Amino acid sequence: MNINLDFNYKSIKPFIFICFHFGILALVFSLIVHRLSQTRKDALIGSLSLITIRLTVDARPTATLIEFSNMEEVKLIGMWLSPYSYRVIWALKLKGIAYEYIEEDLSNKSPLLLHSNPVQKKIPVLIHGGKPICESSVILEYIEEIWPQNSLLPSDPYERAIARFWIKFADDKSPSISNIYRTSGEEQEKAVKDSLEMLKTIEEHGLVGEKKFFGGDKISMVDMAFGAVAHWLGVIEDVAGLKIFEQHKFPRLNSWIQNFKEVPIIKENLPDRDKMLALLKRRREMLLASE
Repeated sequence: MNINLDFNYKSIKPFIFICFHFGILALVFSLIVHRLSQTRKDALIGSLSLITIRLTVDARPTATLIEFSNMEEVKLIGMWLSPYSYRVIWALKLKGIAYEYIEEDLSNKSPLLLHSNPVQKKIPVLIHGGKPICESSVILEYIEEIWPQNSLLPSDPYERAIARFWIKFADDKSPSISNIYRTSGEEQEKAVKDSLEMLKTIEEHGLVGEKKFFGGDKISMVDMAFGAVAHWLGVIEDVAGLKIFEQHKFPRLNSWIQNFKEVPIIKENLPDRDKMLALLKRRREMLLASE
């Protein structure tokens, strides 16, 4: 049997032509797809790199500031009896800030105090990184700005303004409490009257509603500002032999005092009542003897 191996080239020429061009088109298409994929990949990598750079640059100042603030040494010049010193102690402890406490002898003021507060020569003074900050309310604001964790002021601007109003009220009116044991006669009567007016204002306007603290359910800078009412007033009443705060007349204020003094940081950082009583009695005797 004979097999014919001859074939007609002209009959398959169109088929070869189509296959050749189809192969070229497939190769070109493959190169285009590869190129587009590589471009997208490069663009994605570039975008991610840019985002990373931006995040790094944007985050660095805040992180560095917080780390640097935490590294700087913090000192507090205070006096164990002062409610203004305790304002700062409470704020630092509530925010978890480590500090060195330096007890000041106000009858023989130290060079450190005179250098740190040459204008007023008073406590408390916060020294942060070698820089002194004076006045307890100013110190509290400084602490809030430098260490924003566990905020002691509301985030809402209006509520924050209201808080600052009551802090100013406490600064203006609280000295009348200490004047009760420092004075006698008409001066003492005025101090008692001023203190009662302050208590009445707090009861009627500062603690409206069913609030646990001045700012709601969380302790704030305002509560610290009225610390003298919570702990010092009762001792001063005993020293002066007077009864000013009557629980049934100030039920809201009485509830606030109980809540405030039950906060662990507050409860663990209050001056000893007996020690306060003994010292203030001696002071009153000396003040009255010098009149």
